[in-house]
Amino acid sequence: MLPVECAGCRDRTATVRRGFCPRCVAALEALAPRPVRPTPAPAGLPPCVALGPYAGPLREALLAYKERGRHGLARPLGGLLAEVVADAVGGTRPVLLAPVPDTAAAARARYGDHLDRLARHAAVRLRRAGWPVRVVRPLRALPRPDSTTLDRAGRARAVESAFRPRPGAAVPRPRAGAPTPVVVLLDDIVTTGVTLAAAGRALSATGLSPQVAAVLAATEKRHRR
Repeated sequence: MLPVECAGCRDRTATVRRGFCPRCVAALEALAPRPVRPTPAPAGLPPCVALGPYAGPLREALLAYKERGRHGLARPLGGLLAEVVADAVGGTRPVLLAPVPDTAAAARARYGDHLDRLARHAAVRLRRAGWPVRVVRPLRALPRPDSTTLDRAGRARAVESAFRPRPGAAVPRPRAGAPTPVVVLLDDIVTTGVTLAAAGRALSATGLSPQVAAVLAATEKRHRR
């Protein structure tokens, strides 16, 4: 019977439904997917579309979901990610969603792969809208340092060989005469782009070259005065 705080503003006094108060729902609904590109962009980074900047209710919701155990937010955040995928692909087409995998340590700490949950909910939302969608997991993540403790150069070194094809993972092939699906690489946040670029290279090595990346939030570079 304890009050539930809003995942977007942490207000305990507001009416909360599906994790958010009406004010934060309105703020999230006002976001529109847009192309983003880190500067400088790492080699191999596919075109990237983000729902919004890593700020405000979106940032707080991602922190609550990933770091504070609010696993119920996977459904609304997955729905938002589905909107980004739809905008990135540009029309109802067969789609393969390939989430960037968590390391084993991160998955244990978060009681499951957080992006896998988002991808599954995004797929459900897209299927309801008539999209032929599959979630594929051909990659595994090797142990690496926490990216929040590293600078740009450190992140680049850490992710250079961070992903490997998953042993025995089946790579789907389209049937003869069937349209080729669009491969969409998924992540929650893009900062420097090195993680998406590395995952994209590893994914291409399995025969699934990502045409686009879809993320929920993009960090904005701060300029010193």
